[in-house]
Amino acid sequence: MAQQYIKAPPTKNTLIQLKKQAQFLEEGHDLLERKRELLTRLVYSRIGEYRKLRDESQKSLRQAYRWIAISQLRMGSRALQQVALGSGRSLEVGIIPKRALGVEYPAVTAEELPLKPVGLLGTDASLDETRKTLSRAAAMLARLGEAEMALSRLMEEQRKAQKRVNALKYNIIPRYRNTIRYIQSLLEEEERNMLFQIKVLRENAQKKARQKRIAGAHTP
Repeated sequence: MAQQYIKAPPTKNTLIQLKKQAQFLEEGHDLLERKRELLTRLVYSRIGEYRKLRDESQKSLRQAYRWIAISQLRMGSRALQQVALGSGRSLEVGIIPKRALGVEYPAVTAEELPLKPVGLLGTDASLDETRKTLSRAAAMLARLGEAEMALSRLMEEQRKAQKRVNALKYNIIPRYRNTIRYIQSLLEEEERNMLFQIKVLRENAQKKARQKRIAGAHTP
């Protein structure tokens, strides 16, 4: 693959500025690399948490649907709908912003509220267990939603950091380094030519001086 360079005049001032910029980019690359590593570790830890919450949520949902089926068999769908319309809130959900390594995502809190009594007419003892399991499943789903959102945003930030690290490592920094080496070689070549010219001029001056001395010595 052909080497890439930055368009810049081959002067000493340019060389000094490019070296400073290259050092700044390398320091930025190191910082981004550390951030990428931290994000990667955090993503893997969040994946474990997400999988655990997902399994627990599925278990809670299966249990809740089981009790709904039991209550439906014992009370009927119409009675369940009436109870649902008359029931109060069973869950208190709060959402606040949270940050981790510069990534913001919603932090969700879900607190189960004490169940309020409902009319006893036409209800079954299974109804209380149905309400409890549904509240528990809803709370688990709220926590799962937080974990999924956090994991998604952390993974996106990790991918962005990886792209920036690769761009600096394989594209931007090599272009600076190639340009620095190219300008250094040009300046060194120019210096060698200048030294050679000075040497030639000095030798010519010395030759002329010797010729003058010889000519003066043979003059009567």
